[in-house]
Amino acid sequence: MTSPEKDDIQTDTLHALIGFAEDGLRLDKAVATLLPDFSRTRLQALIDGGECLIDGVTCTTPSRKVKAGEMIVLSLPPLEDALPTPENIPLEILFEDEDVIVLNKPVGMVVHPAVGHATGTLVNALLYHCGESLSGINGVKRPGIVHRLDKDTSGLMMVAKNDFAHHHLSEQLQDRSLSRVYHALVYGVPFPHKGRVETMIGRHPSNRLKMAVVKGNGKDAATNFSVLEDYNDALALVECRLETGRTHQIRVHMQHLGFPLVGDELYGAQSTKAKSILRKGGYDDGVIGNVMAFPRQALHAAEISFIHPRAEEEMHFTCERPADLQRLCDILT
Repeated sequence: MTSPEKDDIQTDTLHALIGFAEDGLRLDKAVATLLPDFSRTRLQALIDGGECLIDGVTCTTPSRKVKAGEMIVLSLPPLEDALPTPENIPLEILFEDEDVIVLNKPVGMVVHPAVGHATGTLVNALLYHCGESLSGINGVKRPGIVHRLDKDTSGLMMVAKNDFAHHHLSEQLQDRSLSRVYHALVYGVPFPHKGRVETMIGRHPSNRLKMAVVKGNGKDAATNFSVLEDYNDALALVECRLETGRTHQIRVHMQHLGFPLVGDELYGAQSTKAKSILRKGGYDDGVIGNVMAFPRQALHAAEISFIHPRAEEEMHFTCERPADLQRLCDILT
């Protein structure tokens, strides 16, 4: 059997010879095995779109069984332009090569265009920054967002520039070999200072904007936490290491444990309770006012580690907490 060399991935056609190991497999499964640098979803789309030849004959049936000795040829059509408009928005890029970008997302930037946020997003900025260096994700000239950060969460993000990188990095996210570490400022101080919380997380039963710890109809979620700083037994700076990456996972888990994030409008503490906690900690009205006025959830993606999809080397990045969060921590000291 044959599969393309890595340097050939961006060519207009892909060739795969069915070997005895693939004899009798579904077409989509066989080509996914022989062409591991492309996602099965991408390959299925090519077959469905009439871009697959088996021994010179077009096949549009992904479930068709293949036979040893058959030659599969997949044509890669020209990339479609992404719908979002490229915008010249400054980005703080820590690392970039032909496959991956690692950047520090600022507070207030939405990752994907959506209703109410059609422009000014990270995707708009990346389309401008990357230009023609994007080779496309699933046939579209766009950056591959492997994981997301909420609009008001700052810090490190990793983005794929092509199908090859997107496929490999997404696999690392699934098998949990991709490591992400966050810093969160919370009300209260977890005790013991280190621990692990594992629950199911799903949509809140009555508020569709929120996630919640649920008993059923959710996905498994695990977070390891440790206290970095204790501020007068009233607040704590907590390090959270994700084992999974569910929507709002840290915010939901910390609230579930009884330590909601400062500034979190969805999951945060009620103002009267928050003020009471701070007063018990001995803070004056000025400090209390600064904490209560913090305009976003106090959450920062501080570290990320992954295996480079092409070089196969471990990469590790860190970035300092943004000025607003660091200033608040300094006030509390």
